Formats: sequence, structure tokens, C-alpha cells
Amino acid sequence: MSDTTRLALVTGATGYIGGNVAQELLDRGWRVRLLSRSADKVRDLPWGDRVVADGQEAGPGQAEVVEGDASDAKDIARAMENVDAAWYLLHSMGDSEDFVEEEKSMADTFATAARNAGVNRIVYLGGLHPADTATEDLSDHLRSRVEVGKVLMDSGVPTAALQTGVVIGDGSSSFTMIRHLSERLPGAIAPKWVRNHIHPIAVADVMHYLVGAADLPEDVNRTFDVGGPEPLEYADMLKEYASALNKIPRFMLTAPVTTPELAAYWIGLVTPVKSNLVRPLIGSLQHDTVVRERDLDDYVGPPPGGHTSFHDAVRAAVKNLDTSRWNKIFWATTAGVAATAVVGSLATKPNSTWYKTLKKPAFQPPAWLFPVAWTALYADIAAIGSLTIADLGEQGRTKEKRGYIAALATNLGLNAGWSILFFDRQKLGPAAVESIALAASTADLVRRSGKVSKEKAVVLAPYAGWTAFAAVLTGTIRALNPRRD
Repeated sequence: MSDTTRLALVTGATGYIGGNVAQELLDRGWRVRLLSRSADKVRDLPWGDRVVADGQEAGPGQAEVVEGDASDAKDIARAMENVDAAWYLLHSMGDSEDFVEEEKSMADTFATAARNAGVNRIVYLGGLHPADTATEDLSDHLRSRVEVGKVLMDSGVPTAALQTGVVIGDGSSSFTMIRHLSERLPGAIAPKWVRNHIHPIAVADVMHYLVGAADLPEDVNRTFDVGGPEPLEYADMLKEYASALNKIPRFMLTAPVTTPELAAYWIGLVTPVKSNLVRPLIGSLQHDTVVRERDLDDYVGPPPGGHTSFHDAVRAAVKNLDTSRWNKIFWATTAGVAATAVVGSLATKPNSTWYKTLKKPAFQPPAWLFPVAWTALYADIAAIGSLTIADLGEQGRTKEKRGYIAALATNLGLNAGWSILFFDRQKLGPAAVESIALAASTADLVRRSGKVSKEKAVVLAPYAGWTAFAAVLTGTIRALNPRRD
């Protein structure tokens, strides 16, 4: 049967892997049907112009959309009509207590509909996992992938359950973690799981196997390991990423702890990947996950040109990305914060006779605390400001990025302006007013950072607390010295 007469059902088309599979099938001339909650989201994809109008059957190289929910048996049954091969590419990142059972139930609904519709083949993408580790000892998310594969293979429909490690490609959350950890950190002290061996694979190679699996013999119903040419320690992937792009070598020191929860918060802080998505990704890194067999090559052959090396996969993944964005933003933001610090420092004169003779409240901190606090806070502002601006740029949130830059510039102006008004101009009233404006500006900056990630808001919060305290202190000094303006 030629591809032009075969109909494929692809789930998860608005996700990274599902979208690539759908596009690859279209390029090979398949008729493609997509199950999605939103037809509009599908049409917004890069290949969305190949989606036919509602109610129209897909022709060769075209896709139709069935709007529906993958957990609804009626929606799934409707989507399965006349389908030859179905790709199950759904895996939520939920964290409910019944997460694994919910995943198995959804897979069972899908498999039952495929069997009833006479589908010839199911193709599924799960995760590599160690053979000597009991399923119940795996992380919930890795365990759910194993269990979903079993459900599909036990369905009566021939199933190819592919198992892969970290996918290297622009749009892969795992690769996004690697990319930004490597680009933004010169090195790190990391938990011991960064020394586990992982089998990365280029997204082009994954597509080769996922689409090729549709042509397996009818009696093949099993798992297949797929991966790149060699496994790497996770720490080495960070180093090799930098090497592939000719960046300064990264160092990695290992601490004898696992700390998956703390690591999730840290990665949520320094990368654009949300911590709730990071947790399951880290869960899959708690073990060595390497390819144990390459049997699928015997059926569909290796990828054209052979298995893609990690270096080549990285270069292909970043060919349309600005990998110097972070450096440019970090140094520009740091320069702005440093200029503010210099202006404020030059204007501040705590040893002047005028300042020494002011009446001060009992809660006035000791003099040594101010330079210590401000040094730490300026570093905080530079780091969080850079991370937030960079993340907004990576996510294409241009309007929010411009707004954040304007808010940060305003905040730095108010910051330096307070020192000039208070110490240089000795204007207690205006300085008190400006301190309130600075506190409000800082609170707004924390709010804006929190819209990017809650971790950034938490880390910047001390700056908001300090400026709020400074506003109270300045206002109190003004009240105690009504005639000293």
C-alpha cells in the first residue's frame, strides 16, 4: 500500500515530537488526521497551511483535524475511523496522586478504539529505563511511560513502543535545559545524578524510527531502544554542548546528593523551562538510561548517513537560534546595574556632617550593613534582570520583554536618584517621596519576574523588601527632621 493511500492518526501534534511526526508523514505523502482539542492551534503550526478545511478529507500530503479530547472514548473512536496507523504521542506532566493510572486509562481508551477500528499498527514513544530496576522504583513519569507501553502492546493491535533518552532538537524541553544550563553557567556544583549515563538522540533520527515503525511486520509487537551513537554523562552533555559551539569550556563538580526538588527549582530559575516540567525530566535522569539493543535497525535500517553524533545534533538544533543572546543581555544588564551602583556610591556621603547630625530612628541599621546589602542586591538585580529578559526573548514575548526593560530602567533611575536627592541634594521630603516610588517600582519588577517564573520572583523579593524598608526609614528620618531640608 502506498503512502498516498494510507491514513495516519497523530496525537500530540501541537507538541514537539507529535508536530515533527505529522510533518514528516506529510512530507512522505501520507494522508494525516490530527486529534487536537483546538484546530486553530494546529493551523498556527509552521506546516498549518497543509491542514484542510473542516469536514474535508485529507489528500496526499494534507492533514485534517478532529477536535476532541484523547481521554474521551467517543472522540477517539471518531478519530480512528479508516485509520491505517496511529501514533500515540501523548504524555502529560501532571502530578496528581493518580497520575500513572490516569495515563494508563487514557492509553487504554486509545488502544480499545484502535482495535475496534481495525488499525494495523500503533507507534508509541516512551523512555529508556534501566533493565535491572523494578518498575515501581522508577520515577512516576518514567514509570507511566513504561506502563503505557504495556497497555498498548497488550491491546491486540501490533504496537512498536520506542524507548528513547534525551532528544536533541529545538523544541525539546530536555535539550532546552541542556542548552541554557550550558550557555548561562560557566560551571556548577551539581547533584550526583549528572554523572549518570544518558543516550541522547537527534530529533531527525527519532523521526526516522517513529515513521519507519509504521512498516514493521504484523507480528512485531514489542519495545525498541533507540539512541545516538554513544551514551554520555549528563554533565558531559553540558560540556560537549559548549564545545560544539566553540564556547569557553564548562566545569562540573559533583556533590554526593541527589536533591531532585532543589535541582528543579534551580533549573526553573536559570532556564526558561518551568520547574513543574523540570521535575519529571530530572526523574528520568536518576538512572543510567542507555540503549541495550538496536533491533529496530534490522527492520527499518539506521538513519540516512548513520546515527547522528551529539555534536552534529547540537549544531542542527541551534542553526536557527541566537546562542549568543544570553551573553549580550547579561553584559548589557550588568553594565546598567553597575552604572547605577557607581552613581549611587558617588552620591552617598554617610560621613558628612549633615548626615551625622540627622536624628535617626532606633531601627536604623548599622552603617556597615548598607554596603554589604546593596552589593548583594545589585548582583541580584543584574542576575534576575538578565534571566528574565533572556527568557522573555527566548519565548517570543517581545511586548513583555520591552515592558520589563523599561520597568528595570525606571527602577535603576529611581535607585540612583534616591541617593542623589538624599545625600547630594539633602532633600529629605523629595527623597521620601522617591523612596516610595522606588519601592512600588521594585514590587512591580518582582511581579513581572514572577510572570516568567516564580523562582525569579522569589530570588528578587529581597530587593522589594529592602526598598520597602528603605521607604519607611526615609519617611521616618524626614518626620524626625522636619526642618532639615
